Amino acid sequence: QVQLVESGGGLVQPGGSLRLSCAASGIFFSIYAMGWYRQAPGKQRELVASITSYDSTRYADSVKGRFTISRDNAKNTVYLQMNNVKPEDTAVYYCNANRAANDYWGQGTQVTVSS
Repeated sequence: QVQLVESGGGLVQPGGSLRLSCAASGIFFSIYAMGWYRQAPGKQRELVASITSYDSTRYADSVKGRFTISRDNAKNTVYLQMNNVKPEDTAVYYCNANRAANDYWGQGTQVTVSS
C-alpha cells in the first residue's frame, strides 16, 4: 500500500520560514519524481516545485528564489523549504509521487501565512 504523509504545515507570519516534509512508503522512492503542489480556496491545484530521480528541479515562477525542494532517498522523504513566505502562499500543500502511469498523492497539509 502506497502512502505519502505530509507534515510541517501550520501558521507562519509573512517573511517567515517553514519546512514541509513528505514521507513515502510502499514505493521504490529513489526512482520516482516527487513534487509539491498547492491548492488555495477557489483555485486550481498548481505545481509548486518538483525534483526528478536524478535531482533535477523546477519551480513555479511565484516561488523561485524563496522555496527549495530536496530529497533524501535514504529516508524516503522529500522536503520543501519555504522562506520569505507571503500571504499568497496560503494553501493546502500536497505531495506527489510520479513514475510513468503511477501517480500518488498525499492527504495535504495546510499552510497559512498571516500576521
